[in-house]
Amino acid sequence: MAGIYIHIPFCKQACHYCDFHFSTSLKKKDEMVLALAKEIQLRKNEFKNETVETIYFGGGTPSILDISDLKMLIDEVYRNYNVPENPEITVEANPDDLSEQRIIALAENKINRLSIGVQSFFEEDLQLMNRAHNSAEALKCLEMATKYFDNISVDLIYGIPGLTNAHWLQNIQTVLDLNIPHISSYALTVEPKTALQKFISQGTIPPLDDAVAQEQFLMLVDTLEANGFIHYELSNFGKENYFSRNNSAYWLGKKYLGIGPSAHSYDGKNRSWNIANNSLYIRSITENKLPNETEELSKTDRYNEYIMTGLRTVWGVSLNRIENDFGKPQLDYLLKNAQRYLDDEKLIIDDAVLKTTKKGKFFCDGIASDLFWLNLG
Repeated sequence: MAGIYIHIPFCKQACHYCDFHFSTSLKKKDEMVLALAKEIQLRKNEFKNETVETIYFGGGTPSILDISDLKMLIDEVYRNYNVPENPEITVEANPDDLSEQRIIALAENKINRLSIGVQSFFEEDLQLMNRAHNSAEALKCLEMATKYFDNISVDLIYGIPGLTNAHWLQNIQTVLDLNIPHISSYALTVEPKTALQKFISQGTIPPLDDAVAQEQFLMLVDTLEANGFIHYELSNFGKENYFSRNNSAYWLGKKYLGIGPSAHSYDGKNRSWNIANNSLYIRSITENKLPNETEELSKTDRYNEYIMTGLRTVWGVSLNRIENDFGKPQLDYLLKNAQRYLDDEKLIIDDAVLKTTKKGKFFCDGIASDLFWLNLG
């Protein structure tokens, strides 16, 4: 199994917390779509022996494209790659782009999954984050989307300054009441060089409170698990048979191609990434050149990535795989460094698999960094 990720580097406006690569100018949109299609063609030999089971449009804001653009890019994948009968094809979308007519048009194509960036149903939160939609648009688009799509994911953000626990629970309950089968939820974070960082440093927005974020994370876990969701990755919750096949492939170390400026790729041994500049990307692709850099992953890199991704997921870190792929010294090192988290009940070992507990999940990235090996070669 392999996947293709297509990065759409355009947004109507910049969210205050976002550090992804995008432009609010659509002047080069048509050129970009043609360049994306050409990169899909140029890289087909990289996957000549692979089956592409997921196609994911991320960004940026993929729903800003015309339906004809999305269809053309999907058709280009089908022309150049081996795609099975029922692939997962996801489009990230913002509520302000999803009129009923547009939802119907999306559903009439091969797209079978929507990931909708709601973030909050409260105006004060949306304004603080500088989202392009309002609360009414968020609710209306979800009500319409459920008529035409079965497989829908909603993004929610917690730890927003001023977001009360009562409002947070109301956000969660609103999604539950709509019978949405998948929720991705993230703590608001302050990324360097974002507007959010600037506003906090100026005192315009109060600093984030980690204790509040942790409390709201635990509320999220308890509420969703009580409603039949499986917490299969740190930030992702799905009903049975509604896990994101695209994202699960990343966490399980499957191969993927990243198409578009700033997009990353992984072939099992090497990681590559495209230049994060729209004009230079278009120019390079037009000249039949791939504007990317490649890094061969060392044994240390592969060990540390497995620890990081494994601890974030319900599948955990296989102790047998650590010993078989990396060696007995690495297994002993892992168990030695994990012991204090086992004693503190933030980690458990279940059937030779190291996993985070509910108590440890919120801290899993920090725990993983303490378990990293510094030099395996």
